[in-house]
Formats: sequence, C-alpha cells, structure tokens
Amino acid sequence: MRDARHSIERIKEVFCAFLVLGLTSFGGPIAHLGYFRAEFVTRRRWLSEADYADLVALCQFLPGPASSQVGFALGLLRGGGWGAAAAWTAFTLPSALVLVLFASGAASFDGPVSEGLLHGLKVAAVAIVAHAVWGMAHKLCPDQRRAGIALAAVLIVVLIGGPAGMIAAILVGAVGGMLLCRDSVYRDQVRQDQGDPLSRDLHFPVSRRAARIAAVCFVTLLIGLPGLAWVSSSPVLSMADAFYRAGALVFGGGHVVLPLLESEVVQSGWVTPDSFLAGYGAAQAVPGPLFTFAAYLGTEMGALSVPLLGAALALIMIFLPGLALLVAVLPFWNGFRRLERVQALMRGANAAVVGILGAALYQPVWTSVVVGPHEFALALVGFLLLSVWKWPAWAVVAILALGGIVITLS
Repeated sequence: MRDARHSIERIKEVFCAFLVLGLTSFGGPIAHLGYFRAEFVTRRRWLSEADYADLVALCQFLPGPASSQVGFALGLLRGGGWGAAAAWTAFTLPSALVLVLFASGAASFDGPVSEGLLHGLKVAAVAIVAHAVWGMAHKLCPDQRRAGIALAAVLIVVLIGGPAGMIAAILVGAVGGMLLCRDSVYRDQVRQDQGDPLSRDLHFPVSRRAARIAAVCFVTLLIGLPGLAWVSSSPVLSMADAFYRAGALVFGGGHVVLPLLESEVVQSGWVTPDSFLAGYGAAQAVPGPLFTFAAYLGTEMGALSVPLLGAALALIMIFLPGLALLVAVLPFWNGFRRLERVQALMRGANAAVVGILGAALYQPVWTSVVVGPHEFALALVGFLLLSVWKWPAWAVVAILALGGIVITLS
C-alpha cells in the first residue's frame, strides 16, 4: 500500500511539473531542452548533467520530436509507464487544446497586450537557452579538446543547417570523442563519483521484451498502415497513415515536420493552403511542442464526425512512432553507456550537443526575438536571474512576460 501511494505521488509530481512546462515553454524544441534542464537537472536533480546530455544526444539521433522524447523519458525515469504518460499528456495537451479552439474559431491572439505577452515569453526562451548553454558548457566542455569539439559542432550546424547538420555534428562529435577523449574517461569518472553523486545508470522500467514489442509495432504500423488505407479507402485510416508517416520519417522534429505535413494534408486537398498557414502561425504563438500542430490539422480535416476525435487521432499518430522507437532503445542504453569506448564517444557527442545548442541560441532563438536594445536588456535580466540569483524558470518566465507587455505598450 505504501509503495502504491509513493508511486501515485510520483506520478502526480511528474504531471504537475510537466503541466507547468506545457503552459510556459515557449520558444521551440531547443528552448524546451533548456527548460527541462533548469527544472529537472538544476532544480529537482532527477538526473545529472552528463546523464541529461546523454539522453538529449540519444533523442537527437532518433526520428521524432526530440524534446517530447526527452520529456517522455524523464517521466518514465521518475514515475514508470504512468509517469511517462503523465509527462507527455501534461506537456502536450495545453498547446493542443489551444490549437483545437483556434481551429474552431474560439481563440484570438490579437491585441497589444496579448502580443506583448507572447513577445515577452519568447524573450524568456532566449534567457533559458543561454542559461542552458552556459551551464552545460561548464560541465561538459571542461577542457580544450571538448571545447574544440563544441566549436566544430557550431561550424557544422552553421554550414550544413537543418536536422542533417545536427546529426552530422553529433556524429563528428562522437568520432572526435573516440579519438581525443579516451584518456580523459577515468578522470571524468572520478570527478563524477566525487562531485556528482547523481551520475549513475538510468533505470528506465522497460523490459527487453517490451522494447522488442515496441520495435515490431513501429515497423508494422509504418509498413501496414499504407496498405490498409489503400485497400479500405477509409479516410480515418488514410489520416492515421499520413500523420504516422510524418512522425516516423522526420529527424529533428519541430519545423522539419511541416513540409511532410503540407504534402500530406494540403496537396491531398484535406486542408486549404490558407488554413494550413493560419494554423502554422497559431502554432508559433503557443507553448509546448510544435507537433501539436497536428491537433489543429485533425480538427480542420473533418475525417471523423467529431472534430475533437480527429484532433486526438492526429495528435496520437504523429507522436507514436518517435515514442515507440525511444521505448525500443532504452533497455539497451545503460549497457551501451558502460563501455569504455562508448563513454569516450559520449563525451564527444555531449560536447557536440553543447555546440548545437549554442548555434541554435543565435539562430533561430536570438535573431528572431532580440530585435532591439529593450529585448536585449530583458533577456539579460532573465539570464542573470537564472544564473546568479538562481530563480526558478517559471518565475523568470512570468517576469519577462510582463516585461514584454511593457515593451509593446511603451
């Protein structure tokens, strides 16, 4: 009975933590990773900096929405299967519901106050990402070799761009770690044992049997849904197939999924180009993962008689492949991480993650938000509140949101 109560309390803890993030995490997937780090590494200490960076690197390798996969894994780590479900639901539903209301014509984002609020929230994302880059660089790039790997990652992302650039940067970082960081593995391990007691195996409650089932389900749906949709001519199966393939075949998540969705729902005639663009604009103005744009499209498509059911189907199918792949990989993750060569590889990959976040801090986070001295000053205030005064992220978000309103009205 005591264990059951403890489990329920942990699930509640996970749900409440991710609900706050689902309501306040503006700025896209890179900003989300910064919010997660501030909440679960710095504040709640659910896992160490190195463990978090390993998890981010893993999710960057997998197709699907990386930030949602990281959040799902954190919920799984803290509260088991129900914790993972609570984390995904709490982080995803706020923006999904707003977009469903927008599709139904019940939401409006007009007016100077609402515009200022959104502007301040985007400035908060700048401060959050800058704080994450600063903290992770201090922990994960403590020597010249890994600082050089992070710099190389920045250059690769700038030159190649897009998800291909991120994957290439992590691969180059992994190779660089294998070549340059082998002799630093022992020293790093000693430092973690002495100074970071949370560095340990991450015990995800997923059996190898469950992992195999998840892998089989991923492949079966990817291959089987197109055939079922073609044979039956069912609009529901066609809709499920379209959103599942969009979620399964995209690396990097976020904006990268938009061309796939456009080809599936606009070129097929399910949604007009104007409605698609209007929904995309609204998706930029809400917190949480951009994949919740699927809820808007599911409402607009009308494949089901009840629009809310269409939104739910689209939302579940676009997230399902990425989460299934993550479950398929997690049971093998600790054994993989324990290998000495892999530890060196992950040192380099983690340094590359810092470089990727640093490049993203400039483009698109900084360039799209900091357009003048007022925004710069507000972002600096947020960064100092986080790094010097150690304010919680939610409080900084609230302060900077009010500052955005002041800037817009002045």
